[in-house]
Amino acid sequence: MKRYIVLFSLLAITLIMTQAQTNSIHQFKVKDIYGKTFDMSTLKGKKVLIVNTASKCGLTPQYAELQKLYDTYKDQGFTIVGFPANNFMNQEPGTKEEIAEFCSENYGVTFQMMDKVSTKGDDQSPIYQWLTQKSKNGVMDSKVSWNFQKYLIDEDGKLVDFVEPKKSPLSDEIVQWITQK
Repeated sequence: MKRYIVLFSLLAITLIMTQAQTNSIHQFKVKDIYGKTFDMSTLKGKKVLIVNTASKCGLTPQYAELQKLYDTYKDQGFTIVGFPANNFMNQEPGTKEEIAEFCSENYGVTFQMMDKVSTKGDDQSPIYQWLTQKSKNGVMDSKVSWNFQKYLIDEDGKLVDFVEPKKSPLSDEIVQWITQK
């Protein structure tokens, strides 16, 4: 009987540990815009804003606001991770090299930019499956409605909320979330 109790306890602990890992952004490894592997676990202890970006969108000027937000709070345990995506009206048709050049030359982007991904549909990337499916993130379901949708991730890698694309990265909602302890 004791053997079964120990076995059951170990199984329960394993399930809890697996669930905790599944509910964290830190489980993912993605490719950055230069093709190198980026381990999201390196972001432990930081608040992270994840945003899907596009170079030919009416919201593209948000790159400047994102960069300002990053510059203001990067030394206070905050970072931004951009994921270029071509899911909406072919507004990010470029190669990763073209996207990197565009971001640098036009907006001086220095926050992390990743390789192009799909944010919805049959080819939705695993990280966006996690961001949008409660069964994977443990918090909420959402749909990426357009370019520049922002996901708020806490220091433990847990999804907190998302912010609609049209809302400025410099909005009170986002700034207050970054600065709250």
